[in-house]
Amino acid sequence: MQYALLIYEPEAEAYPAGEADEAWHAILTAHTAFGGELAQAGAMRSGAGLKSARTATTVKVTPESRTVHDGPFAETREQLGGLYVIDVPDLDAAIAWAKKLPIAGTGSIEIRPTLGMPEDA
Repeated sequence: MQYALLIYEPEAEAYPAGEADEAWHAILTAHTAFGGELAQAGAMRSGAGLKSARTATTVKVTPESRTVHDGPFAETREQLGGLYVIDVPDLDAAIAWAKKLPIAGTGSIEIRPTLGMPEDA
């Protein structure tokens, strides 16, 4: 079964000086190792880190309109910083991987099953 591991963390805490920061490079190195471990276990399907929420553009959809806004739409303390899509036997295995996932400071990892494609049925 495929699961998305969605990484939420406060950007200011995770990357206080941006991409030039030594801490940013350390967490990037940790993610590279984590991705390698997933690949070696045969669980890695895809993944990507995301640029700062400041670079986001949001299309807000209502029954009446679709409007474009700069930045993320949700007002939250944590931003979506990246994701991994993994293929593991069950939720317990996904939780075990999520517990290993590196986070620079505080944050959370949402584990969500992906929708199966018709050929998966």
